[in-house]
Amino acid sequence: MNYSPRLKDKYYEEIVPALVKQFGYKGKMQVPRLKKISLNQGLGAAITDKKLIDSGVEEMTLISGQKAVPTRSKRDISNFKLRKGMPIGVRVTLRGVKMYEFLDRLIAVSIPRIRDFRGINDKGFDGKGNYTLGIPEQIIFPEINIDKVSRINGMDITFVTSANTDKESMALLKEFGLPFKNKKK
Repeated sequence: MNYSPRLKDKYYEEIVPALVKQFGYKGKMQVPRLKKISLNQGLGAAITDKKLIDSGVEEMTLISGQKAVPTRSKRDISNFKLRKGMPIGVRVTLRGVKMYEFLDRLIAVSIPRIRDFRGINDKGFDGKGNYTLGIPEQIIFPEINIDKVSRINGMDITFVTSANTDKESMALLKEFGLPFKNKKK
């Protein structure tokens, strides 16, 4: 039997019909879909401590289930003692099965572990249907052993969708189960 992630099945069985009904699409191929999820962690302190990049790559690999790669600076900035090509962050891009698995773990396990959580801010849309969510601490992920964490780092998670507008993208992400804040009117 072939394995299919729970949220992928939910997308085809529940989300597509709901969005067709909500936006009046003519066909199923018009319905926006999740293309990829990008995780990015800026580690500016790695300029002085090289071990931060190694621990960042290790943590991001554990969180995503896919090997993370260090990002390097593009230019010299003397005020920050930064040279071109120095590692200053960690990133990983998830697609397909790993993307749906990560999204499932993020919604079901990690987001509820955020301290004083009252919903995700809906101001992270870029106008083209993509959404970026900032996470203040990497320790909300159960894969991270808190005893081994040398430093608390935040990260950005970007959801790249095929939606044309922010409204469509928000409807898609809400259907997946991302808990956006309820606006008071």
